[in-house]
Amino acid sequence: MADPILTRHDAGNVATLTLNAPDKLNALSDAMLAALKDAFAALETDRSIRAVILKGSGKAFCAGHDLREMQAARQAPDGGAAAFADLFARCAQVMQTIPRLPQPVIAQVHGIATAAGCQLVASCDMAIAAEGTRFGVNGVNIGLFCSTPMVALTRNVPRKHAFEMLSTGTFIDASRAEALGLVNRVVPAEALESETQALAATVAAKLDAAVRIGKRAFYDQIQMPLAEAYDFTGAIMVENMLLRDTNEGICAFLEKRKPDWA
Repeated sequence: MADPILTRHDAGNVATLTLNAPDKLNALSDAMLAALKDAFAALETDRSIRAVILKGSGKAFCAGHDLREMQAARQAPDGGAAAFADLFARCAQVMQTIPRLPQPVIAQVHGIATAAGCQLVASCDMAIAAEGTRFGVNGVNIGLFCSTPMVALTRNVPRKHAFEMLSTGTFIDASRAEALGLVNRVVPAEALESETQALAATVAAKLDAAVRIGKRAFYDQIQMPLAEAYDFTGAIMVENMLLRDTNEGICAFLEKRKPDWA
């Protein structure tokens, strides 16, 4: 019996999803996208999970779309047009699900993260990379401009640097990715898992309701004009302040004790 293409392991309040197709560098095949969609749907309603880690098995995080699957679609009468449109729509849906999840999602990145794999890193809320990891939106090297990966990339990386990556197909190393804002920090390879777990544990220890409210507001306000964003987030702050556990957290701080959160 074949191993599942995506695995989930829960430890306390943290769920770890592992892309498990190392022979294909964890490519975002039809099966992988379907598995991610199902896993995210399950997490969306799982109140026991407060942080999610996304990582890859084998020697890479994710090498992007499965090019062999894509080429096979060319045998259709329309040359693959319908299949390609469906693929990119399904991939976009998966990428957009990540910021909509109530839990913060942390990419644990090693090896390479290329094309749609780089898009996956950029779509996560945070990312930690191992030293030596390489990132690229390198489709242009084979004649395919990474237009859909560009959406997430340009929401992480300054415009001119993003365009250079997209138009030249040049890879950047982990330290450059950190400098550009694609990842939060870079750690030695042997410390990658422990550092990612530590970040997830820190997030998971916070008041769950506050983090859920805050993550939703974070992505909503980014799209708004300044004044509208302040009006919106002011209302969110009121919603948060009225929570029983927020009152308890403030009282505990003032009284110099640990909060008794339900």
